[in-house]
Amino acid sequence: MLLTEKFILFLHRIYKNVQYYRCILNIACPIDMVIKTRDKLIEVARQLFANKGVENTTMNDIASASQKGRRTVYTYFRNKRDIFNAVIESETEQLLDKLRAIANKPISAEEKLHEYIICRFLAMKEIVSRNGSLKAGFFRDIRKVDRARKIISQKEITILRSILSEGVNAGIFEIANVNHCAIIITHAIHGLDVPYIRDNLAEQGINKHVVRTIISNMILNGIKKR
Repeated sequence: MLLTEKFILFLHRIYKNVQYYRCILNIACPIDMVIKTRDKLIEVARQLFANKGVENTTMNDIASASQKGRRTVYTYFRNKRDIFNAVIESETEQLLDKLRAIANKPISAEEKLHEYIICRFLAMKEIVSRNGSLKAGFFRDIRKVDRARKIISQKEITILRSILSEGVNAGIFEIANVNHCAIIITHAIHGLDVPYIRDNLAEQGINKHVVRTIISNMILNGIKKR
């Protein structure tokens, strides 16, 4: 029977609590195996995608490299697109953790927003660059780019919205509609992902540091209360 993504995510949410009570009661927990198996399949797939490319990797390859049967792989993922999306989600979760950490820092909303923008550019470049052939596929196939964005965008918007709301409440930012502003800023940054990662603007004398600085200044100057 196929384990749905919603059910898997539910297991992830309760995993820490289960681990806690498992340690107290000293009992075995089958969720451990479910989570570990899924995580192993995702990491094996990531390495194969990075080395061989998504197009050249089959579900059989993933099963063989993870030392699991095909039936096991299909228990967790319906097809290669599902496992590709899971790889992207796993990779981008690292980025989201960094952004959440910035949002929780004991600093001003202005400082948070500046750090958020800088971190977003640097972390996304690191994620894409470390994945070898996956990087090439990311640039070549706009559909892959869009799928990656859809997986992460709503979570980014939520984090950014919290920073903007904090700034408004503190009297630092002046924003008519915080939600709309968070959406626009998120998609504006997404629009620069590929040219930033590929350093396309360098030939015009605009290096990556300048890109990050200009975008940060534009956003901050546009919403700071006068």
